[in-house]
Order: sequence, then structure tokens, then C-alpha cells
Amino acid sequence: MQLVAPFNPLSAGSAETLVLFGARVGGLLLVAPALSETIVPRSFRVALLVILTVLLQPVALASMHGVPRVTPETFLTETLVGFAIGLGAALLIGAAEAAGDIVAVQIGLSGSAILDPLSNENMPILGTFLRLFAVTLLLSFNLHLTMLSALADSVHALPVGASLNVKGGLWAMLQLGGALFAFGVRFAAPVIAAVLIANVALAVLGRAAPQLNILSVAFPVQIALGLTTLIASLPAIARFFGGWSGVYDGMLNTIARGFSAVAVR
Repeated sequence: MQLVAPFNPLSAGSAETLVLFGARVGGLLLVAPALSETIVPRSFRVALLVILTVLLQPVALASMHGVPRVTPETFLTETLVGFAIGLGAALLIGAAEAAGDIVAVQIGLSGSAILDPLSNENMPILGTFLRLFAVTLLLSFNLHLTMLSALADSVHALPVGASLNVKGGLWAMLQLGGALFAFGVRFAAPVIAAVLIANVALAVLGRAAPQLNILSVAFPVQIALGLTTLIASLPAIARFFGGWSGVYDGMLNTIARGFSAVAVR
């Protein structure tokens, strides 16, 4: 185990590393689930930024091979790296919310809204429910500790102030954006399948009994069947989030390869 010297603001490169690593921590807090919500007081986020920067700055300083330069380019690059670390976890939360929105459209509840306690905004009720469900699961599985561990490990894979391939990192982040919709459809797949089968059955019933008002029957059937299927699929969604750290590690490896790849000019 490598021994790390305690925080010393007067050592060579300490001030530069403090500023740049603080930008990386700030980028993480911009998008980190739960920590980036408007319900979290701004003073708390600023205090958390200062504490994390001071505590982890010696680790970042020990992994460097020279004194970094503080320039607008390096500052924005470090912010982008921190943003990418938090993006992996935020994508899973967004996937759950997207699944709720897809389910709401399928069963006819897309117009129903509720106040989201995290963002203090009116959001679709099923999207808000699955978002809070995902946040609760990830926090119970030590989401915050995993992100902090990834932040500390990132200084070895992507040293503070080093020359990084920003275009490659941005492209890797854009590729991961597709995972949001893929996971969202995956979570909502049982409800989509159940509602599709129900619609086919109702269409056949409408042809067999033309005197029956299918529209008045279809709406409550879709809602009841969709909500029942969603409740039945919650344990499967919870099992997926139980192994979320493996998915998160894969996302971080993809982002790290993007940032560390040699840019082609």
C-alpha cells in the first residue's frame, strides 16, 4: 500500500492540485444522484466540495509526476472528468425514470403528475416513483461510497492536470447515453409486453362482440394490468440494481479509455 503524505498546502504543486482536483470534485457533484438535487442546500454542497477536495488532494498529489498548470483548459477538463464519474450513476437513475415515463404512456397515465420531492418540480407520477425507487436502492447499496472510491481511483487512471483526450472522453460519454434508453426499455419491457397482449385481446374481443364499448373497457384494463405488472416486476428491477456496481465499473472503464486514448489529428 502506497503511503500518502498528509495535506500540506505549502508543498510543491499542492495549490495547483487543490484547484484542479476541486474542479473534478465539483464536476462530480454537478450530476451525482441525490447530491445534485435542488433539495440539497447549496451551502451543504459547497462544504462537501471543500471537505472532499482537502481529504483526497494528497492522493491526487501523490499520483502526479510534476507540477500541473492551472489554465482554463485544464480546469474545464478536470470538471468534465468529475462530471463523467457521476454520469455513470446518474444514467441508471435516468433509466429508471425513463422506464416510468414509458410505462405511463403505455397504460394512459402520462398526464398524471406529482411533486417530485428531490427536484421540487411536477413530474409524471410513475417516472417519479421509479426514480425515487432507484435512488433508494442505490443509496442502500452504498452508491455514495462507490462514487467516492471511483473519484479517488480516477487520479491514478487519469492524473490531475495531465493531457487528456477530451474528444474521446466526450464521445465515450455520448455512447453511454444510449444505455439510458436501453435500460429504460429493459425495465419497462414486462409492462410493454403485458399491455400489448391485452390490446390484442381487446381487439379480438371487439371484433367478436361489436356491441361492446371497447374504449370504456380498455382504459381501466390497461391501467390495472400495467400497474399490476409493474409491481410484479419491481423485485427484478431491484435485483438488477443489486449488481449495479459491475455496470458502473464498466461505464467508468469506457470513459477512462476514452479520455486516455491518443487523439488522432
